[in-house]
Amino acid sequence: MIDSSINPNIERIVVRLKTIPENPGVYQHLDASGTVIYVGKARNLQRRVSSYFSHYDDKSAKIKMLVRNIYDIRVTVVATEVDALLLENNLIKRYKPRYNSMLKDDKTYPYLCITQEDFPRLLFTRNHNIKGQYFGPYPHQTIMRALQDIIRQLFSYRTCNINLRWEVSPTTGDGRVVGGGTRPCMKYQIGLCKAPCVGLQSRDDYLRDIENIRRILKGDFGDIVDDMRQQMMALADALRFEEAEVMRRRIRLLEEYQSRSTVVDTKVKDVDVFSIVSDERYAYVNIMRIKSGSIIYSFSTEIRKQLDESDSDILSTVVPELHQRTESTATEVVVPFRIDDLPDEYLHQNIPTQGDRKKLLELSLRNVTAYQAQCRHQRALVDPDEAASSENRRTAHLLERIQRALNLPTLPVNIECFDNSNIQGAFPVAGMVRFTNGKPNRKEYRTFNIKTVEGPDDYASMAEVVYRRYKRLSEEGKPLPDLLIVDGGKGQMEVAREVIEDQLHLDIPIAGLAKDDNHRTAELLYGFPPQVVGLRPTDPLFHLLEQIQNEVHRFAITFHKKQRSRGTIRTQLTDIPGIGEKTAHDLLLKFGSVKQVKLQSLDDLAAAIGPAKAKLVYAFFAEEK
Repeated sequence: MIDSSINPNIERIVVRLKTIPENPGVYQHLDASGTVIYVGKARNLQRRVSSYFSHYDDKSAKIKMLVRNIYDIRVTVVATEVDALLLENNLIKRYKPRYNSMLKDDKTYPYLCITQEDFPRLLFTRNHNIKGQYFGPYPHQTIMRALQDIIRQLFSYRTCNINLRWEVSPTTGDGRVVGGGTRPCMKYQIGLCKAPCVGLQSRDDYLRDIENIRRILKGDFGDIVDDMRQQMMALADALRFEEAEVMRRRIRLLEEYQSRSTVVDTKVKDVDVFSIVSDERYAYVNIMRIKSGSIIYSFSTEIRKQLDESDSDILSTVVPELHQRTESTATEVVVPFRIDDLPDEYLHQNIPTQGDRKKLLELSLRNVTAYQAQCRHQRALVDPDEAASSENRRTAHLLERIQRALNLPTLPVNIECFDNSNIQGAFPVAGMVRFTNGKPNRKEYRTFNIKTVEGPDDYASMAEVVYRRYKRLSEEGKPLPDLLIVDGGKGQMEVAREVIEDQLHLDIPIAGLAKDDNHRTAELLYGFPPQVVGLRPTDPLFHLLEQIQNEVHRFAITFHKKQRSRGTIRTQLTDIPGIGEKTAHDLLLKFGSVKQVKLQSLDDLAAAIGPAKAKLVYAFFAEEK
């Protein structure tokens, strides 16, 4: 047992230990301020809690730090190990204790949500502030959007923001839609919605479609296909052949989607697969949801270790957390090794050595290994707070390699990169990003509206923004970048050289990043005439340059979208005779977009901007129709 030199409260703690029962339960360690600093579960509370205060010299440095800060202990006795597991999970989420390893906040990952409304909608969201049932998280928007597209082709559902309600008469018991308009919107005309808002689709029929969407998101493909076949046969028997043909096309589409996503035998009905890799500081966990042999989704997360936990310790916390978060219905979990603190009554553990489950485990391991490499790379190049000193040295080494490869006079501490963006010459803009010590320096990012160029001329646009940027820096006496990179090939490089050397008489090294036919970073160019600098796609230096190119492209595109949006307001609303910027602003503030303005009735417009101007707007868009 430790003494007061390690923890001055040990005498009080010893008394407290004598009162702790030998039952299963959850314990909480509190510091002197009453803050919960650690939550754990145990089959035997007395034995587990007492172990913290014995054999102190054998403990890790982090556990020693925890023991020195314990002031009080709180325990909760439960009936079973499963109860202890679930209670521990809830308390960790509630208190977020300092010494517990927890999942990264996943608020940035996209989810699909079926809203809790009388006429539910299927929404894309990155947070949980909407009432409804959530599905995800999805690691990439592209995966989620593809699933949305399949659902949209199979079933129609409303996407409008109208507050539709279903009211039942207390006298007659009949129901009616409240809150809808007088006519269906354009989505009805193009077949994307059956217009329940105006009673063209019954509420029961609408809710059946929503339930089928829910089943697809849960991965219940087989049951839906069987139900559809029965409906198709019933429609054919009733001689409703056109409707039966629509149902047949839906069945084929769903079967094609299922066949693309099936990776193992469909007899693997409902399984969660977990794999883990870790190092001294971090653990990386992947979960794959399997339904009827298909991967519903795969999700990886990073966990920062707090007390030198083993992989088994981490999975004992992560498995129930992700099982709850994803609302999994699986009763079997495939894992690489036995998790001692995960009761079989909660989830049956399967450690496969061959067969389909072994293939799934290997696939999950490949996913989590790739995610580990991605996280390490990101910390080294993007996040200075997370980069260890060794990773900082690695970044410096990359900059030294750039200096040697391009024969630069100084280390390229500050790198600037330009990119243009326009649509057939409309709303031409450019973006510039600066990377300092291999990391984005967002305070130094700049945007440019192209002022002197007519039409889609990327060379002239590049000349204008390069001239404006470096003329201003030289006039203000501010330091120039150590390297300028243009997002383009030899032509863009020559344009930049003419401006910098011939017009401004400055000395800035210039390089170019050319892309292949798939719009991916392909090669680094340097010198005049430009020469290709040989880099392998797996080279960390190549990844740094690729990151710079992707970042400037993202930044330019984002600015272009903003300008294009403002331009849409200016041309479509203020071009209406008698409508000025203030009225256009009021319309957009009220209805959200020009598209929604077009859909409003004359009375709705009059309520927003008055009857006189409402007639002008309504008549203008009526002519378009």
